[in-house]
Amino acid sequence: MTRRFLFVLGSSRSDGNTELLARRAAEQLPPDVEQQWIDLAEHPLPDFEDLRHDTDHVRPTIGHTALLFDATLAATDIVIASPLYWYSVSAHVKRYLDYWSGWLRTPGVDFKATMAGRTLWGVTALAHEEFEVAAPLIGTLNNSAAYMGMRFGGVLLGNGSKPGDVLRDTDALARAKTFFDQEAPLARFPYEQVTQ
Repeated sequence: MTRRFLFVLGSSRSDGNTELLARRAAEQLPPDVEQQWIDLAEHPLPDFEDLRHDTDHVRPTIGHTALLFDATLAATDIVIASPLYWYSVSAHVKRYLDYWSGWLRTPGVDFKATMAGRTLWGVTALAHEEFEVAAPLIGTLNNSAAYMGMRFGGVLLGNGSKPGDVLRDTDALARAKTFFDQEAPLARFPYEQVTQ
């Protein structure tokens, strides 16, 4: 199966530090790896409506929801590129992940089984020097991957507040060169890591 990377951009502004760092990492991918980039600010999802206990589940066929649904199913690797907003993912990304819970019940699509074994990655830029403050964002992505039975490649962290700052973070740029080369293990919930 040809590797296909879906880059989900979750910033409220274009060409922000997180996107710049993600694009630096993507430059290192082999030319035969397909890439699709979707900016959630340019393709906003409607407010998520939890229909978990209703029967009105249909496959999205039009609009941004259908675009993201189809792109997600087609990807072998999903890269969540979200700035650190209040110590977690952006509202755009949170809404996209909320849609996953609805897609679990889409008729004719075993979304969870389809996603199992695929890889979730993260990229984020933050204004803090202490990367520990990104732990909630990392936890959100790791636990989402664990629930879906996906692999988790970790989060590429960079420092930057003002536009272009991350391009001066030489450590982050060095990590970007090999970020997608690493073997992504099967994601596990933290309590599984402690008790096993």
